[in-house]
Amino acid sequence: MERAAAEAADAGLAGLLVAPGPDLDWLTGYRPTAATERLTLLVLAAGQDPVLVVPALEAPDAARAVGAPALTLRDWTDGKDPYAVTAPLLDVAGRFGVSDNAWAMHLLGFQKALPGTSYVSLTEALPMLRAVKDDAELRRLAAAGAAADAAYEEIVKVPFAGRRETDVAADLAELLRRFGHSRVDFTVVGSGPNGANPHHEAGERVIEDGDMVVLDFGGLLHGYGSDTSRTVHVGEPTEEERRVHDIVREAQAAGCAAVRPGAACQDVDRAARAVIDDAGYGAYFIHRTGHGIGVTTHEPPYMIEGEQRPLVPGMCFSVEPGVYLPGRFGVRIEDIVTVTADGGRRLNTTAREMAIVG
Repeated sequence: MERAAAEAADAGLAGLLVAPGPDLDWLTGYRPTAATERLTLLVLAAGQDPVLVVPALEAPDAARAVGAPALTLRDWTDGKDPYAVTAPLLDVAGRFGVSDNAWAMHLLGFQKALPGTSYVSLTEALPMLRAVKDDAELRRLAAAGAAADAAYEEIVKVPFAGRRETDVAADLAELLRRFGHSRVDFTVVGSGPNGANPHHEAGERVIEDGDMVVLDFGGLLHGYGSDTSRTVHVGEPTEEERRVHDIVREAQAAGCAAVRPGAACQDVDRAARAVIDDAGYGAYFIHRTGHGIGVTTHEPPYMIEGEQRPLVPGMCFSVEPGVYLPGRFGVRIEDIVTVTADGGRRLNTTAREMAIVG
């Protein structure tokens, strides 16, 4: 919280206003059981003790949060104006960073109570606030990655042919939970032509012999995310399917090899994309190469052309190039990579060669 307040001051902000969600969880360990219309807000400003404004009926839960000993709790009761309770904590003419998921009604309430204030989203003002992970965070991300890897090692043993995509997705979700995930966020199973949709939701299509199948799955373990993709084949693939898979595998390796301190985020995207472009499939690589991961599965930094922010040791993000041939099949291979002192380290270690499934 002290570091966040200091970074806010360095960015010219009077402070940070953090609503329930990933930022509040990351800063304080407090996760309200339900985000309601009642105002809950962490107020951070350099030189001030952090204050958590909470509804009185939720104050006992807030007091049990991991970060509570470092907080001053200020509660308010139904029938009172929560903005009047909070206003004395804020600079009446300040510009504040606001967590992206704050309710519009609360922000409008502050604008009405303090018309001299102004606001900017945290993603815009401090996009790298959560980007550089400490050792404890890296251990949790590594554990999440290892659990996702264990799920993949098991899913390739189950039958694919003759079963619906939703059946395999349910198996994946059960495996993620078996290996420690407290929450499953997504289990993409894109078979045959459905694999050409990068964010295909598992459906009722029956997987057939000869299908390429994109698997993309992840969730939270100990509060930190996993996200990995592998592409398998039901039975023996064609020569073209092998070639496209090999191209994506080479592109993914090139993207990972480009990870090093000081390199720009876009360098990772360029390295992976160049392999696919050179092979003649550039028009079919239709998304960025990667995204950051932490207490959420998608967060800054992003590995995309135009993002010149330098990589820093401790950053964690996906490297996930793909080729998507409409109406035919898709291929994606994804690992989470962390920047080290002299390069990068993959947090996913399962085989990237095409697995043949039954």
